[in-house]
Amino acid sequence: MGKLVVLALLGMIRKRVKKYESSYRQRFSASREVEPVEPRNCQLIEGIENGSEDIDILPSGLAFISSGLKYPGMPNFAPNKPGQIFMMDLNKPNPSIQELSISNGFDKASFNPHGISTFIDEDHNVYLYVVNHPRMESTLEIFKFEEQQRSLVHLKTIEHELLKSVNDIFVVGPEQFYATRDHYFANHFLTLLEMLMDFRWSHVLFYSPKEVKVVAKGFNSANGITISPDKKYIYIADATDKSICVMKIHDNWNLTQLKVIHLDTFVDNLTVDPDTGDVLAGCHPNGWKILFYNPKDPPGSEVLHIQDVLSEKPKINTIYANNGSVLQGSSVAIVYNRKLLIGTVFHKALYCEL
Repeated sequence: MGKLVVLALLGMIRKRVKKYESSYRQRFSASREVEPVEPRNCQLIEGIENGSEDIDILPSGLAFISSGLKYPGMPNFAPNKPGQIFMMDLNKPNPSIQELSISNGFDKASFNPHGISTFIDEDHNVYLYVVNHPRMESTLEIFKFEEQQRSLVHLKTIEHELLKSVNDIFVVGPEQFYATRDHYFANHFLTLLEMLMDFRWSHVLFYSPKEVKVVAKGFNSANGITISPDKKYIYIADATDKSICVMKIHDNWNLTQLKVIHLDTFVDNLTVDPDTGDVLAGCHPNGWKILFYNPKDPPGSEVLHIQDVLSEKPKINTIYANNGSVLQGSSVAIVYNRKLLIGTVFHKALYCEL
């Protein structure tokens, strides 16, 4: 994009923000603060300093953590350091992280991991699917996890004209997945304009080797995505709409909206407790502080626990909240055997025993 166009767009955005600042501050909850809520036994995970944007846990208790996301408009404390995938064994009494090595032949220098999703095939092989943003583009990387070597073998890179500005994925079969496209535009200035104008051009895609299609649209910013334990429903976080959309899965992988759960927080990634079907949401209580980062007044963190998701009145409780003094910009929360992991877009990560 030419410099003159960029400057014109930047000027337009600044003028609009200044003109409607009061309205935008209200929309992005600029004055909202959270009361602290913290489980008794929590500690920061040593070795994670540059984000833990998404986390997925295998049935065996091995957790995968994506770290080092460089996302337009978001802080990054190590801009020259490639992204990483960490592993954590939650079966151990005092679990610690270990970085997974990645096989040769993959461009590690430009690795910029975002959303992740695991898949186990019929032969019990484990695959990790990673949304990657090399040079601020969007690709989908498929790795095979070698447990004995604690390594990832890169198998394939998926690219497609519809897979732009991808945020999160959920794998439903070999090379089959749902993906959220958080913005229609890929350019940072256009995405800002898109958000400020409330275009609602964000959507959800279904990808397979035979077909790639839009299966749900009309979102402000489709973000985290996950599936119910019975595989009948998809849950989608609409971040700037402060809501979770519940959708029914059809035989052709199309989605139909059943309901929308409205919240008072900016919802990022979603996970499901496989034992109860409850949803955990990593959230940003104050969107203004995320957009306009100030280290002296950092964004806080919030985790919601949502029970009876499919009922008329789901039960919603806050199980973690912090004003940023411990954890900034929470993006995901996930449980395993009464152990809770909370990740962040660009900050640290928390381990709690419930």
